[in-house]
Amino acid sequence: MSRSISYNTALYVKATVLSLCLIMGLTSGLAQADEIDDFLRAEMLDRKIPGLQLAIVKNGKIVKTASYGLANIQDAIPVDDNTVFSINSITKAFTGVAVMQLVEQGKLEVSAKISKYIPSLPAEWHNVTVKQLLTHTSGLPDIMNSNNAQLISSEGAKASWELVKKRPLDFKANSQFRYNQTNYLLIGKIIDNVSGQNFIDYITQNQLRRANMGRTEEAGFSNLKDVVMHSARRYTYYYGSGEISNIKAADFPAFLRTTAGMSSTATEIATWIIALQNGKLLSKPSSIETLWTPAVLTSGKTKGFNKLLNGYALGWPVVERPEHPAVAAAGGDRAAFFVYPEDDLSIVVLTNLMGGLPSHFIDEIAGFYIPQMKAKNGFGLPPAIKVLWKELESQGYIKAVQLAKELQQTQQLKFEEDALNSWGYKLIEQKQLQKALEIFKLNTHLYPLSANTYDSLAETYWLLGDKHKAVELYKKVLELKPDNKHAKEQLKKLMKS
Repeated sequence: MSRSISYNTALYVKATVLSLCLIMGLTSGLAQADEIDDFLRAEMLDRKIPGLQLAIVKNGKIVKTASYGLANIQDAIPVDDNTVFSINSITKAFTGVAVMQLVEQGKLEVSAKISKYIPSLPAEWHNVTVKQLLTHTSGLPDIMNSNNAQLISSEGAKASWELVKKRPLDFKANSQFRYNQTNYLLIGKIIDNVSGQNFIDYITQNQLRRANMGRTEEAGFSNLKDVVMHSARRYTYYYGSGEISNIKAADFPAFLRTTAGMSSTATEIATWIIALQNGKLLSKPSSIETLWTPAVLTSGKTKGFNKLLNGYALGWPVVERPEHPAVAAAGGDRAAFFVYPEDDLSIVVLTNLMGGLPSHFIDEIAGFYIPQMKAKNGFGLPPAIKVLWKELESQGYIKAVQLAKELQQTQQLKFEEDALNSWGYKLIEQKQLQKALEIFKLNTHLYPLSANTYDSLAETYWLLGDKHKAVELYKKVLELKPDNKHAKEQLKKLMKS
């Protein structure tokens, strides 16, 4: 039964993770303690992640595995290499591979209309394609309520299925990207119909066993509801109290097993990635190319979850960028892996904290193998920002306004407000508060009528301990945008502190 964790237990979590990770150096696996271990322990403390598991693949071989922290806080059980973690929507990557396996068998076409495989659907749905389901561009109504992650009918799965079929399309197919579980419900039905097996049996026989994923098979596909032996408990700070709590059990019906529910270990996911890339799961290179190609909307653009995961392919989010592009999978805000095809590198990070967001720091782990990818080396900055970064690193961030003005004149560079703001927060993540301060000052200079620029600057002054300046700047935010709730809340906190 799910139960909340008291404030004292929350303090115990921090102390225990600190003692286990830093004092005892709790790291198991193939590698001895190194810079990556130090980096991950620091991330765990910063993000309050109780337990984490890592696997790294380089040139087709696993070069590092490690486990850190606690799988179960209440009983002080450490993570080890056999601990299984919930992977949630990473399940969709397995679903995408299953579809491409059926394509190779000649049983399925991703460009085909779904009515070819499921005739008994609402007429409005008939022209949606398999690819549009896989890439969340179908426009179909969602069977899940996005506000509470529950089925749209309180009467259960069957009633929700009947109800969703009566709802109108959300948008014209391929005009938008919108994450939607109805899409993968239908993919599951298609896999069942064309393979002659149910989805779980198909994945088990054609992927888990081929990749020797014994722990994953043993854990099954219903971890969000059932107890799984030797597994990490799931935690969150999201429930409003600010204290760490057990995540409430979710009752995903069987027809949504294609979308979430799997558990695995970092090492077994790494072996699956190797099997995928060396031809054990898909025999044709063109199949992987199709699997990893993001959908292009009618606007000519790709869309995804955010600026990093900026495209979506067949069950796989995509990181489209000029340098070191990646394909990825992420689940439950707590598990992720990135595959860097051009670099022959893959990194798997599983955690037991909803909100741990390993997708935010996997690139930095890659930087230990490819120094160019380190954030401190300017990786991920837009071209114009990177030119400015080089000048500031050389001449000092205190000259940010002066150097930006010169570059605007001599090289006709334009520094976008959002890009500067994102850069400032990256610097905060790197614990470079003084540098971040100068970038946010620059943003207020370039965009003096933007409330958001002053909000970011106020936050940085607060982090630096200058509450008086923070108050002054939050008041400036309210001058520009009187209805700004965030600034009002921050001012209340400052006045109380």
